[in-house]
Amino acid sequence: MAAWFAEHLWTSYIIIFVLISYIYNKVFRVRKLPLLKMLIVYVLIAIGSVILLFFQVDAGLPIIPSLTLAMILMLIVRIRYFLQERLKKKP
Repeated sequence: MAAWFAEHLWTSYIIIFVLISYIYNKVFRVRKLPLLKMLIVYVLIAIGSVILLFFQVDAGLPIIPSLTLAMILMLIVRIRYFLQERLKKKP
């Protein structure tokens, strides 16, 4: 899998950018930012994605699988919260 990510740099970059953006929006964003500040945040995320792409391809670190695992864990937590709310509503 690491060899495929190394061959397809743009695809790897887009995957890293999308995963980091999703994690930022679900975990770190408290409220909606003004347009200029939001633009600055996403530019910094894009720069950070380039750095993580370098770690993925050249250093051989599992960045994309780690980000995917983080998204799966976030999904598990959301499902758990949903089920807890549903159980509280039952009489």
